[in-house]
Amino acid sequence: MVPFAGWSLPLHYGQGHLQSHLHTRRCCSLFDVSHMLQTRVYGRDRVKFMESLVVGDIAELKPGQGTLTLVTNEKGGIVDDLIVTSTSEDHLYVVSNAGCADKDLAIMRGRAAEVRAAGGDVRLEVSDNALLALQGPSTARVLQAGLPDDLAKLSFMNSVTTTVFGVPGCRVTRCGYTGEDGVEISVPAALALELAERLLGAPEVWPAGLAARDSLRLEAGLCLYGNDIDESTTPAEAGLLWTLGKRRRAAMDFPGAAAIMAQVKEKPKRKRVGLTSVGPPIRPHTAILGPEGTPVGMWWVACAAAMAGEGAGAAGSCSPPRVLTSPGTVTSGCPSPSLGKNIAMGYVEAGHSRAGTALTVEVRKKQHPALVTKMPFVPTQYYMAK
Repeated sequence: MVPFAGWSLPLHYGQGHLQSHLHTRRCCSLFDVSHMLQTRVYGRDRVKFMESLVVGDIAELKPGQGTLTLVTNEKGGIVDDLIVTSTSEDHLYVVSNAGCADKDLAIMRGRAAEVRAAGGDVRLEVSDNALLALQGPSTARVLQAGLPDDLAKLSFMNSVTTTVFGVPGCRVTRCGYTGEDGVEISVPAALALELAERLLGAPEVWPAGLAARDSLRLEAGLCLYGNDIDESTTPAEAGLLWTLGKRRRAAMDFPGAAAIMAQVKEKPKRKRVGLTSVGPPIRPHTAILGPEGTPVGMWWVACAAAMAGEGAGAAGSCSPPRVLTSPGTVTSGCPSPSLGKNIAMGYVEAGHSRAGTALTVEVRKKQHPALVTKMPFVPTQYYMAK
């Protein structure tokens, strides 16, 4: 067990990290993710309220449909990434990161107070439900045995309120953090243990902890807030421009719209990329260098040609003098249990972000070759109903 955001969470169970990871890819595993913040947003102005905080088009969501979206600040930085679902009931269902819970609640409550002061109608309710995630290719078969609804009709990023193995009042959302088909089940806390035991009663379901959750999400190319994205990164830099709704782009009515849309037009100076490498594992904060292990930065890109053609004296034309900077830093990294090689993601200058670009990573003061690689590293298996 390890401490995380005020919670005590399982790192792994008896099977260990490697076997747990591979079992999730082959069968399915149950993750307790009750540390995530679950909020319900009520009131006739709930959509307008939510869109004043995030970049997504919440108004276009159909009942039961959800979307990943970003809370941004006025500089275009990412405050949090969260899932907003338009329920068939009278509220929006929001799932946020545990590490951002206090910050998110303060922002939401402050904005809700402003809306009400202006005569608007919005109300927040923090849910005390537990949250269980069943993930892997066997999920549908295991879960269908306890559902009155036809799971084949439930597409990725859609949800329904139903009874699960006799436990009423559960919200089942077809989503997850592993890249596999799976669901997250919001269940009344008093009945969570009962439901978990029922799910673990299926022989193909193993319990899984944070270690497997982290390596699975990295193989799927998914961001971890606080590592891969934070308030110093923008949607353009993080490769998350797809979260911006088309209508929202045109209206530019979300926090930081001017800064974000300027990057859309002018292109960001750095980008999040995937990396593969040989040698020791790549961990967060590992330095990313050029292919020969030399620092490569914007100064180098701008002046290398002149220096090569006219000699070192040509550097004087690059005025004022600049310090060479490295392309970037690794933000997440681990050995991939599925692929048998090192994988990572991090930020590099845009000129080094194309897939196939050869770079170098510095691990324990030694340099090892790395390659910019398209993500996801392992193909995703999200379920799309026909």
